[in-house]
Amino acid sequence: MAELEKSGSSSQNATNTEKSTRRSTSDTPSARSIVPLFITLMVIMLLASLSQMVLSSALPTIVGELHGVEHMMWVTTAYLLAATIMMPIYGNVSDLLGRKPVLIGAITLFLVGSIIGGVAPTMEWLIVARLVQGLGGGGLMILSQAAIADVVPARDRGKYMGIMGGVFAFSSVAGPLLGGWLTEGPGWRWAFWMNVPLGAIALVATIVLLKLPKRAQDERPKLDYLGMALLAIATSCLILLATWGGSTYEWVSPQIIGLGIGVVVFGALFVWAEFKAESPIIPMSMFKKRNFTLPTIAGLLIAVPMFGVIGYMPTYFQMAVGASPQEAGFLMIPMMASMLIVSIIIGALISKTGRYKIWPLIGMIVLAAGITGMSFITVESPVWVISIGLAMIGIGLGMSQQVLTLIVQNTFPNRIVGTATAANNYFRQVGGSLGSAIVGSLFVGRLSSILSQDLPAGSTPNDGVNSLTPEIVNSLPEGIRSIVVNGYNEALMPIFLYMVPLIIAAIIMMVFVQVVPLATKIERDEVVPESLADGHLPVATGAIHIKENITYGEAEERGVDK
Repeated sequence: MAELEKSGSSSQNATNTEKSTRRSTSDTPSARSIVPLFITLMVIMLLASLSQMVLSSALPTIVGELHGVEHMMWVTTAYLLAATIMMPIYGNVSDLLGRKPVLIGAITLFLVGSIIGGVAPTMEWLIVARLVQGLGGGGLMILSQAAIADVVPARDRGKYMGIMGGVFAFSSVAGPLLGGWLTEGPGWRWAFWMNVPLGAIALVATIVLLKLPKRAQDERPKLDYLGMALLAIATSCLILLATWGGSTYEWVSPQIIGLGIGVVVFGALFVWAEFKAESPIIPMSMFKKRNFTLPTIAGLLIAVPMFGVIGYMPTYFQMAVGASPQEAGFLMIPMMASMLIVSIIIGALISKTGRYKIWPLIGMIVLAAGITGMSFITVESPVWVISIGLAMIGIGLGMSQQVLTLIVQNTFPNRIVGTATAANNYFRQVGGSLGSAIVGSLFVGRLSSILSQDLPAGSTPNDGVNSLTPEIVNSLPEGIRSIVVNGYNEALMPIFLYMVPLIIAAIIMMVFVQVVPLATKIERDEVVPESLADGHLPVATGAIHIKENITYGEAEERGVDK
């Protein structure tokens, strides 16, 4: 003990003349201090997830009032594009500058976008509003997940991330229902105005309650501006290709081919730039880690059927089952409720047992079974059979999605956990965009082919499929209506079977994930004098011998004075 104090005292005298290096510390807050932080992050995630869902049922009214039907797609695309581009940027910048100031900036941007949307006089201004919302919204979920990783060790993180995953499931049902109610009641602009008080609460709570450990900085951080620009261009090309391909433009059109070339060229330039950058936004070295690459690709693969189901099942319920828009939202509850409940349960089990690899494997098997079962649905199938299939999909996703993020976070030290979390979510978002585009393109193409072949000439308004609405379908003569309903079923349901190989590939990848014990401490980097880094630390700071790597609490138990 005397030697420790002596060494610490002599080392302190040399701090002004020696270089600094880094040491690893662990300081996990108490459960009581985590509660206000977690509530703050829940509000932020609710803000982000509701904003993605609430406009779905309000869009037809919005574009009608603003006379912009031809621009309707951009209301969704603008947000998706901005949010996807910003995900890895927020992760990297928050690792360099700290989570709190970046999160405050993201919430502020989102609020500005919401205000612009609330007063938007034209469709163009509404698109600008969604773009600004996306610039902020891209960071809300990413930074919430990373902030939890800042204060909760991986072993205990499962129960928190399970609840956070449940927020998305809740919003997937509540969002469209709330959007429909606002549209029929106070007006669609309240889909934007409701974000203002919710965002203000999130902003104040972040400023007051979000108390995260400060990050030590040796020098001014060097942001990867070139990487940001190249990623923005490559991602824009990819999102536009996925959105326009097969709908606005033919897949073999010059526009789509040009976008494909842009993805390849700027994607390659981005990879080159990341190898050269000092602080890359997506470090290529992360892909050397099996427990980053495999869960990330698996997440991308299962996002394809996930977003396909979420995007097109409500349409199926309205056109083939005859449900109203509100009823279609309620019919999605089996999927979302099972996803919410299972996500929370699995998160708690992981925190309790420390076992995590088995759950995504089981979940993806259940997901494959549910997707396969959905592909055999016919117009004669009762609704409860469809509900069972949707529930199985929800169970599979609830056992998989948040666990994949946890595996990635457990692979890297805390100083780059934001970058790793953002990269993982970025590729998942790309998978979702591709899923919506692939399922949508196949669905529309198959539907047009089936109905143009089976429907008698002049049996639908303007003799076209594009003019069909749920109201028109329900008013058609029974014989014609039966052809349309069967056409929707035959066009959509078999597509789900095409998704099964993707899930099987994800299962195979998860088999090779390495089981690494979940960390029970949070290792942080702090700047200390070089002479102290390899030996003893001054007792006055509460630190002890580095090589033992024990916490301050353990130091007290061993009788080391603080």
